[in-house]
Amino acid sequence: MKNLFALFGLLLCNSLFSQISLDYYLDPNHPYDDNIPQPKSLLGYEIGTWHVSHDKLVSYMHRLAESSDRIQLENRGYTFEGRPILLLTITSPLNHKRINEIQKTHMALTEVGAEKIKIEEQPLVVYQGFSIHGNEPSGSNASLLMAYHLAASQDPETLKMLEELVILFDPSFNPDGLQRFSNWVNSNKNQNFTSDSNDREYNEVWPGGRTNHYWFDLNRDWLPIQLPESKARIKTFSDWLPNILTDHHEMGTNSSFFFQPGVSSRVNPLIPHKNQEITSKIASYHIKGFDKLGSLYYSEENFDDFYLGKGSAYPDVNGGIGILFEQASSRGHVQESENGLLTFPFTIRNQLTAAFTTLKAATSMRIEILNYFKEFYSDIRDISFKSKQKAIVFSSGKDPVKSYQFAMILKRHKIKFHKLNRNFSRDGKNYTPKNSYVIPLEQKKHQLIQAMFNKQTKFKDSIFYDVSAWAFPYAFNLNYSIETDTSLIGNEITDIKPDKGKVISKASYAYLFEAHNYYTPKLLNYLLKQNIRVKVGLTPFILNGKKYDYGTYMIPVKNQNVTEEELYTILKNGAGFSHLKIHSSETGFTKGIDLGSLDFSTVKKPEIAILVGEGIRSYDAGEIWHLLDTRHDISISKIDIRELTQVNLNRYTHLIIPSFSGTALDSQADKLKKFVSEGGTLIGYRYTSKWLNKNKFIDLKFLNKELIAKEVNFENKDKFTGAQLTSGAIFNTILDRTHPINFGFQNENLAVFRNTNIYIEPHKQSYNNPIKYTANPLISGYVTEENLELLKNTVPFQTQKMNRGRVIVLIDNTNFRAFWYGTNRILTNALFLSDKM
Repeated sequence: MKNLFALFGLLLCNSLFSQISLDYYLDPNHPYDDNIPQPKSLLGYEIGTWHVSHDKLVSYMHRLAESSDRIQLENRGYTFEGRPILLLTITSPLNHKRINEIQKTHMALTEVGAEKIKIEEQPLVVYQGFSIHGNEPSGSNASLLMAYHLAASQDPETLKMLEELVILFDPSFNPDGLQRFSNWVNSNKNQNFTSDSNDREYNEVWPGGRTNHYWFDLNRDWLPIQLPESKARIKTFSDWLPNILTDHHEMGTNSSFFFQPGVSSRVNPLIPHKNQEITSKIASYHIKGFDKLGSLYYSEENFDDFYLGKGSAYPDVNGGIGILFEQASSRGHVQESENGLLTFPFTIRNQLTAAFTTLKAATSMRIEILNYFKEFYSDIRDISFKSKQKAIVFSSGKDPVKSYQFAMILKRHKIKFHKLNRNFSRDGKNYTPKNSYVIPLEQKKHQLIQAMFNKQTKFKDSIFYDVSAWAFPYAFNLNYSIETDTSLIGNEITDIKPDKGKVISKASYAYLFEAHNYYTPKLLNYLLKQNIRVKVGLTPFILNGKKYDYGTYMIPVKNQNVTEEELYTILKNGAGFSHLKIHSSETGFTKGIDLGSLDFSTVKKPEIAILVGEGIRSYDAGEIWHLLDTRHDISISKIDIRELTQVNLNRYTHLIIPSFSGTALDSQADKLKKFVSEGGTLIGYRYTSKWLNKNKFIDLKFLNKELIAKEVNFENKDKFTGAQLTSGAIFNTILDRTHPINFGFQNENLAVFRNTNIYIEPHKQSYNNPIKYTANPLISGYVTEENLELLKNTVPFQTQKMNRGRVIVLIDNTNFRAFWYGTNRILTNALFLSDKM
């Protein structure tokens, strides 16, 4: 009987798709301007019968902008794959003529004197963004209809909206992911629809279309701003500070439709209570819209506003209202669900409804929301003025790059920062005007600064939709101090430039550079590609009155494959793009190890492969790929697990296995053991450690504790199990700086990011534990007391020999979301220095 109903449903579904027209989405009696092209005129099909590709979406948006004086279109940049990152500014023609004045007045609402502005004459700014996850495409497909309506509608309600709103319209947050997914689902579409979830149409190949080119989740990059799509988006946001921002997503097929507010106990404490009140008022408009439509919906469950680097939470600490929409996903054209057949057109219509109701709420609540915006910044001025904390000083010591990269994030957020006025010391750390910056806390972005520096270990709730900690000074391994003295604040820095690298002077004996600079691996790789002979010092020494630390690199002038003049030119070029200072020496005699000592060991160029595909966590793989490819210009080969049988591993020196689970590698265990035994280095991240231990690549002892629920009823069992997760927190480790894995680190302690519950006992030989959690490791974030106890004095790194090769295990993510600069060096040391361990 069930199959009969399904068959009947599919017959109806085939009929529905054949009859889909604009009338399914928009009122057929609505007055539209015939001079504005409908989507079908360019796409060649009705919305929802195919998935729009990004190139066609771009073409239609250009056509609309050419046809309507309500739309101004700009290209804000390009993705890694070269796709344009579009923004449509949609408002009335009259508003367009004074758009600069509107923007200037809007921003003046955040400043002293805002009370003089006549709010009733000021438009509200709404940022509507769609499909930041490429395989959640109903948003971007709905954007075609929304843009058409705003360009063509002649009814009084829409005309009023256009007069009272400036709409910043972002039809595709993730162009590369949308293109990847649309290609997949369209190429697997049946003429006779099947709703069977087992069909290929609904099961993307790895890594899927969710992410961007380097497999990043773009909805986690609003605070870090490491990716081109985010840089374009945050520039628009910072230039306008929109009052409302909507973020259109999809979720599981058996769900319905979610709109905020989310779980009240999981709202970040930096978000004002008034923000949640306004969000609830806006929700009343969604309720009316979905009641009229007859679509199921819910709110105040599942999703939260804790991590402030998501699109629906980031506006909340910038005086705006962030709103998340989540639509049950058809992940193709039609799927069976617990709520009946779920069609792609139905999902698009729901997203369109949410976009409409947002603008209705924005128009009706314009004065209230503008007043909230003005009061938010007035309150911030009052809070920051009364606070005893006046400035944050930060520095990365001998590494100017990490400080510069963090300062660039501040600049993108339009957070003001200054020079340090004088030398001073705090908690054993020295800060100088040459290597330090100061962030005044009395400024407009005070709340956002708090969001970036805040540490928290006590929480109302124990479940998090995303990470529970992200404090930036720890992510960048910075020294920082919160100060009460404003006299430390020097001149504002408006044009920041990275330190210039250089060769101090031409040498006749040797060149040397320390390992502290972030781009050391980039320079090292460049030199090795030029067949320049490089050695690394395993112990410190003093030369020409300068102290050289563990891991100093030395390039002999003689006996190279290039002339002395060519070597000098190569080094000058490398120093320039890597921002390093290279020193020269006319002697090999030092205080400590001489330059000819056996403690200077030759560095070999690694040939690197990384496993990708089934069972590999794509986020982790993408982070590694992005780090090596874009930061250090290191070429790596991505080998799909399915092809591993055919690959000759002899050409590689290093094989990286990102976090892995499943059985796809089981049949390749012997091949991988042969690779290691014959001299290769295998680097396994996170859950790969379990597989390596089970298959006897390495001998590890894992700590576990049985989970027993006491006085937990059935209703709360999911909350109980969810609370055991360490979804993302920051912990303190102590380093053995004499070990090659730690070359380049300046301090004895290092903050690491952890989002697993894997715990490894230290090796019995203390020198084999170069990175170790402290006895009191929690810096920021949520972890259960039981798990914290397990973590104490355990190790996140182990390495062991296997015949001629080596296995390295890293339990924590050293490359998290591209902004955890502070621990990136661990991976590159494992690549360049593994034979020294």
